[in-house]
Amino acid sequence: MQIYNPLSAYWKEKFGIRVWKIPLDAGSDCPNRDGTISSRGCIFCNEKGSGTGQSLKSISIKNQYNLFREKLILKRGPMKFAAYLQSFSNTYCTPARLQEVLDQLRDLEDLCVLCVGTRPDCLDEEKIRILGSFPCDEIWLDLGLQSSCDETLMRINRGHLAADFSRSCRMSALEGINVCAHIIAGLPGETISHFMKTIEFLNNEPVRGIKIHNLYVCRNTTLARMWEMKEYLPQDMEDYAWWVVTALAVLRPDIIIHRLTGDPAPGELLAPEWARAKNIILDRINKIMTEKRLWQGKEWNPSQSLEKFNA
Repeated sequence: MQIYNPLSAYWKEKFGIRVWKIPLDAGSDCPNRDGTISSRGCIFCNEKGSGTGQSLKSISIKNQYNLFREKLILKRGPMKFAAYLQSFSNTYCTPARLQEVLDQLRDLEDLCVLCVGTRPDCLDEEKIRILGSFPCDEIWLDLGLQSSCDETLMRINRGHLAADFSRSCRMSALEGINVCAHIIAGLPGETISHFMKTIEFLNNEPVRGIKIHNLYVCRNTTLARMWEMKEYLPQDMEDYAWWVVTALAVLRPDIIIHRLTGDPAPGELLAPEWARAKNIILDRINKIMTEKRLWQGKEWNPSQSLEKFNA
């Protein structure tokens, strides 16, 4: 049996072929950076908003997709694709602007999945209806939570509360949109107890997927200044692996694992050095789970869930 429920296997079973995500930059902004909420952004966010920066080169979304698609097919052979609007907050706009962006993705060759990255406070019923009406086989909303602890969200200058995530998650699920929750292990001031409360929080929400990221220090961020002043000390790899293993063991078994580690962009990483070693991190997580005879959901107790959903 698989020790956890990976996205790659889920898509391979559903579509009968490998599905690859193509990161797209629609030139979106963020209310936590443009002064609406704050001009500082989240303490960990890099200058490109975790995206490619392709919009700054005036490359259209359609051309971004086609360029990636051609390179990947040439290198790896036939496959299907997920268009991932990744950079910044892609629903931080008017409904008309959101529709305009999505219209550029219509009828792209080999496209079977739409993924949209955003914040929970940048959604309403109209925008969710627009997302839900996009013509493809599957729609994912990549929704940043990071922590269910409101004190932590304030500490990292997130600019929203856990209740905002819950509201947007539930509205999206009712529209038939799959929600992938983004969370971070090792946030300043958090212990494994805080992290496990976030997992418990998600077990009681209609989430369909999860991304677990390690917190690493990027250049030109508030976190970088905290690290330089010795106000923040990154986790070591062994602690991170144990946190992830502990979380997976109690995570609802139906939740699809999109990521178990982050990927620093070239040239941006300051610390910890182990954050570059994605495969080593994943191997360590898998080894611990195998040695301890753990798997996703082994220690999940359905009776502890407040509600049950069929998202």
